[in-house]
Formats: sequence, C-alpha cells, structure tokens
Amino acid sequence: MKEIPPEESLIEYPCDFPIKVMGKAHPEFTQTLTAVVLQHDPGFDAATVEMRASKGGNYLSVTFTVRATSREQLDSLYRALHGHPLVSVVL
Repeated sequence: MKEIPPEESLIEYPCDFPIKVMGKAHPEFTQTLTAVVLQHDPGFDAATVEMRASKGGNYLSVTFTVRATSREQLDSLYRALHGHPLVSVVL
C-alpha cells in the first residue's frame, strides 16, 4: 500500500474515529467485535458502543468510536473487522 504523507492525509492523527460494523444479529456480536477493537485500541471504552437493530431484528449495526493514532492502525482494524465471520459490512 502506498504511504500517504501526513500533509496529504484527510485525517489528522490522533483523533476519535467512528467505525460502523453490520452483520446478522447474533447474541455475541457486539462482545466479540469489541474484543477485536480492543486488540487495536487498548484504551477503547466499551461503554461508548452504539447499537441499532434492523426493523425486523435480523441484523445489527454497531458503531465503535476508536482513538485513531495512525493510518496503519485503522487499516489493520478495518482488515480484522472485515475478515471476521460475523461481519457483513464495515464502514
């Protein structure tokens, strides 16, 4: 992946950065993905997680607001979340 110089980045680090994750409703969806987020942001506060179920209750949307310290950290977190079997979409 091409390195982006800090002056060309649209994100100024460090910053609070929301990541929305969606997938089929599962009893351990939020807890499992919170553990993934904590691997990439050890200071993440699980009390800040925002959850929203779909109208039919079949899907769940969870927003994690992490403390982003670098592009590498965000890229690694996105890859980990996107590759998780419970996850359908990461925004």
